[in-house]
Amino acid sequence: MSDLDASTPRIFLARHGETEWTKNGRYTGTTDLELTHHGIKQVKGTAIQLVGPGKLIDPGRIAHIWVSPRKRALQTFSLLFNNSSSSIGDGTTIAKTKVTITEDIAEWDYGDYEGLLVGEIRAGRKKRGLDSETAWNIWRDGCEGGESAEQVTERLDRLISEIREIQEPYMNGGNAVDVVLVAHGLILRAFAKRWLNYPIDSPLPLMFSPGAIGILSYKNHDIDEPGFYLGMALPLQD
Repeated sequence: MSDLDASTPRIFLARHGETEWTKNGRYTGTTDLELTHHGIKQVKGTAIQLVGPGKLIDPGRIAHIWVSPRKRALQTFSLLFNNSSSSIGDGTTIAKTKVTITEDIAEWDYGDYEGLLVGEIRAGRKKRGLDSETAWNIWRDGCEGGESAEQVTERLDRLISEIREIQEPYMNGGNAVDVVLVAHGLILRAFAKRWLNYPIDSPLPLMFSPGAIGILSYKNHDIDEPGFYLGMALPLQD
């Protein structure tokens, strides 16, 4: 059975395209930046290649989409599903009833660390007498004035439960119930950890390029065996 014909539901993770702060590594949580020109090109390229009828992300197979309320994520969603090949030709689009804009998949709230570089955060904490034995690690320590790892875990687990409720009745097909999350680099990596039932501070190195797509699913058509695709063959285009 090919990947395209596989009946097991999938979860597509879509990271927003480049912003000005993405380029220089500044922590971008609640700051409402728009995509750069290059960021727009990144998402459009992904849309052309991967989104549309008969493609990897087929709008006709999507049960629901969750989108972060930040401008960069909303802009990415629009580019992926409104201005991409998914809305050209046969007119396939995503119904508004299938889209939820929610803080549950917003970027980690960095609080006092918003707009800072990792080195600046660590230097500031050291100056305040913190982290005398080990360097600051967001996965473990969270953010002063922002979210803790426990708070992020709680909201992601809530979303995961909602997704599994949609997908569980169709683990062997019957209905196409793929879902999409359009969000941010750190929160999507955190989501992947929780999907795999790892603690959010587990040492699981993950990378996620701007404008990229990640894929999660289940092994053996089993709701209790969440997994991720190390690689997936793309559908053959006529």
